[in-house]
Amino acid sequence: MQAVPLISVVVPVYKAEKMLDELYTRLRDAIETISPNFEIVLVEDCGGDRSWDVIERLSKADPRVVGLQFSRNFGQHYGITAGMDQCRGDWVVVMDCDLQDAPEEIPRLYAKAQEGYDVVLALRGERQHPPLKRLTSWLFYRIFSYLADIDFDGDSGNFRIMSRAVVNNFNRMREQLRFFGGHVQWMGFPTTGIRVQHAERAEGKSTYTFAKLWKLAADTIIAYSDKPLRMAARLGMSMAAVSLAFGLYLLVSSIIQRSPIAGWSSLIVSLYFIGGLIIGILGIMGVYLGKAFDETKKRPLYIVRRMTPNAAEMPDD
Repeated sequence: MQAVPLISVVVPVYKAEKMLDELYTRLRDAIETISPNFEIVLVEDCGGDRSWDVIERLSKADPRVVGLQFSRNFGQHYGITAGMDQCRGDWVVVMDCDLQDAPEEIPRLYAKAQEGYDVVLALRGERQHPPLKRLTSWLFYRIFSYLADIDFDGDSGNFRIMSRAVVNNFNRMREQLRFFGGHVQWMGFPTTGIRVQHAERAEGKSTYTFAKLWKLAADTIIAYSDKPLRMAARLGMSMAAVSLAFGLYLLVSSIIQRSPIAGWSSLIVSLYFIGGLIIGILGIMGVYLGKAFDETKKRPLYIVRRMTPNAAEMPDD
């Protein structure tokens, strides 16, 4: 086993066989301007292509490349978690595999971190995404920040550099619902950001559809906050107060005017509306209960099928 690296780079890999050679070359050339003592941790998330074959080849040619392959597709944030468990560097860079994050920016991130920051975010300028993708991402971060009570910066993706203290504390958080950026933000270490260029995707299309973004938003909001439950409770109490006031108004009006209370159709509509609202609130409570049930199972966050020979032994979840 080589000495503890100065810098580790963690990259979740999915359907990236055509990009990995260029990614490795650019990472190597960029980080060697800082130090030759580094490692690149590639976590293959069972995309169904030949990415693992490429990772094995790169690892044989350069022992600083470490590879892990999951037993099935677990998802990007679980891939980051596995890479963070595996990496050993004093400083850890997390980035995507699609080359939209430029490896050449790593020296700038590292230099900024030396000013006394534990986390330096790569803030993307003009994003090279389609308009619909930019809109859905913007909506996701706005809704997430509001409901999760976290001031999350949507200009930053996963690309960042972090100190070993941040990584060690991240690795202590083993909840099933994973959202890498939210975990790091929650810890509150000294953080800053620098503007970087955001390139077009080198190959293929993003696998984050609107449906996947919505699921990610729902899961992370539930994982980080009980605000939806508190909002539902306030809504229910407000509706009860309004209904009580309106009922008293109708009762007083009928007594004063000596007339029967009319409006059976509106009453039926109101009953259906309130019934639907109650079912919806119970549904929210059921989702929280289901997620709590998932946590009690204590299943591993991910399962590694195979590793390159130079990989360290994985910790138990």
